[in-house]
Amino acid sequence: MSPALPEPGAPRPEPVRTRVTNLYEGLLRDVTGDHGGTGTIRAHRAYPGAGAGAPVAFIDLVVLPPGTSIGPHQHADDEETYVILSGRGRMTLDGEEFTVRAGDVVPNRPHGEHGLANDGDEDITLLVFEVGPLGGAG
Repeated sequence: MSPALPEPGAPRPEPVRTRVTNLYEGLLRDVTGDHGGTGTIRAHRAYPGAGAGAPVAFIDLVVLPPGTSIGPHQHADDEETYVILSGRGRMTLDGEEFTVRAGDVVPNRPHGEHGLANDGDEDITLLVFEVGPLGGAG
């Protein structure tokens, strides 16, 4: 016997989403003192990269509540890009400090120093993409 068809106009059931996760449903974890930064931020590694065979090392969603920071730090032979999705704060990039806001894309070059502080009164939400190692390019 075949399943009954829904009545015209009846809501259809949601399809099962087996490979989809939702960042707002318990995936963010607390990270205290990230790279020597201040306070506790929240983060989720959306794409771990390990074993994927692609040059993308990881993609993280990060939330910096007011008064927290990712401390200034350096990476090796990779490029890490910050994409500011919401909020505003103070970015440190190779000794220069400047304001970043929603929509800003900040590439952090190989071996460069970078950090981000939330000196505002709302969360900063950003995506962090790391590509590498680059094999001396950059």
